[in-house]
Amino acid sequence: MAESKKTPLPSTPPNLPKLVLPANLTSVYANMVRIAHTPAELVFDFARMLPGDAVPTVQARVLMSPLGAKLFLNALTENLAKYEASFGPIQIPHQQSLADFLFRPPAGPDDKDEPESK
Repeated sequence: MAESKKTPLPSTPPNLPKLVLPANLTSVYANMVRIAHTPAELVFDFARMLPGDAVPTVQARVLMSPLGAKLFLNALTENLAKYEASFGPIQIPHQQSLADFLFRPPAGPDDKDEPESK
């Protein structure tokens, strides 16, 4: 039986286990997430919706305990702060829906950046 090659992730902080990435692990892209919960867990359905798709396709489902989700929130908040310190603030569109911002057709040479209001 052939063993799968595993690569440890570099720079693991002290007191945390090293993560191992299996050789057959695939990365997925998601641009939306549906979150549901029960008293015991939170369920994150990471999905991808591209122009022309009628229905978003779930790429991965992750279940976490409420404590794990809270720790994830803290880690995400800390990492986004570091990202913005390095690359500048992340702008969230306010004048239109996020779907309109992400999935609008490409602007022509005479089009403005903002869609016309009717």
